Amino acid sequence: MYVTDVELVDFRNYEHANLEFAPGVNVLTGQNGQGKTNIVEAVAYLATLTSHRVGVDAPLVRRGAERAVVRARVVAGLDDRRVLTLELEINPGAANRAQLNRAPQRRARDLLGALRVVAFTPDDLGLVQGDPAQRRDVVDDLVVTRWPRLAGVKADYDKVIRQRNALLKTAASRGRLDAEAAATLDVWDAQLVSFGAEIVMTRAATITDLGPYLVASYQAIAPANNLAAAVYAPRLEELRAYLNEAESPSATEIADVLHRALSQRRLDEVRRGVSLVGPHRDEIELSIGELPAKGYASHGEAWSLALAWRLAGFHLLRAEGIEPVLLLDDVFAELDATRRDRLATEIVAAEQTIITAAVREDIPASLDGHNFLVQAGTIKEA
Repeated sequence: MYVTDVELVDFRNYEHANLEFAPGVNVLTGQNGQGKTNIVEAVAYLATLTSHRVGVDAPLVRRGAERAVVRARVVAGLDDRRVLTLELEINPGAANRAQLNRAPQRRARDLLGALRVVAFTPDDLGLVQGDPAQRRDVVDDLVVTRWPRLAGVKADYDKVIRQRNALLKTAASRGRLDAEAAATLDVWDAQLVSFGAEIVMTRAATITDLGPYLVASYQAIAPANNLAAAVYAPRLEELRAYLNEAESPSATEIADVLHRALSQRRLDEVRRGVSLVGPHRDEIELSIGELPAKGYASHGEAWSLALAWRLAGFHLLRAEGIEPVLLLDDVFAELDATRRDRLATEIVAAEQTIITAAVREDIPASLDGHNFLVQAGTIKEA
């Protein structure tokens, strides 16, 4: 899979920009603040409908404009010349609009799956050093890349949690849960259990499948012999024990565990006014050797582990017949020479890689390809 023509209209600092990417390596260079990352962000947003830099859409729209548009042509693969044209209109405060081959789509998320990416960014260090929400988001990104329909499940789950929390907060302020509110809470509980069980299942499966690739990728990147590992660690002890013991976890069994926990914690939830049960509270435990990565990993080890996670996802997707576009946003500047060369060796086989860097010298010579110069929102082939 690779991207060819990309067009930006009122996206970030671009009033209007066109560029043509090629298969293989594409390098965007230019001083900081010129708009390199905005291009990578636009491609990633078209693939995932999320930004790795901001949590809302408003900053994506150029100042003074009402909306932004991102368009791209995506070729299925080097051996598959089918082409899709993707378009996304970003409307802050309103629903985004999507087109696929110029046909309007009912929802923006109907684009998911048409373009798959794996993105490396400086923010990836938060995967190791950040809070559990960052690790959950990274896992969920990979889950959705594998199974795009899970984006809808996750969106529905998040909506249930928001509505459930609003109800619990009201009950907490009143000091009681009346009969009508209890009946409504039962409805939200049923949906939390249904959506939550599917999220737990797919997270657990993804982390299990990722394991061997994470070990291999960390060994390839880090100049050390320690093993890296990731474990899905639900907050509920009963659920954690079940996932550890079951050879083939069942969604029905997971749902039963969640339902029992909701029944047991209802009084606590009403008292505290917040949802205390569900995959929105789970952790992903990362380790290097015998020690947990968070709090013990050095800066170099943390970077190596974050890169290894992204590489592991890349290799897992390729093993499943998906050739994602690799996006590397100013990553090489953060690495020493050894890690740069090792990362380059790992990604050279990608059908397409898009790299940003302040200077070309930051990028290993083995990653030679199509070059662009970005200056003050203008893009020129170098």
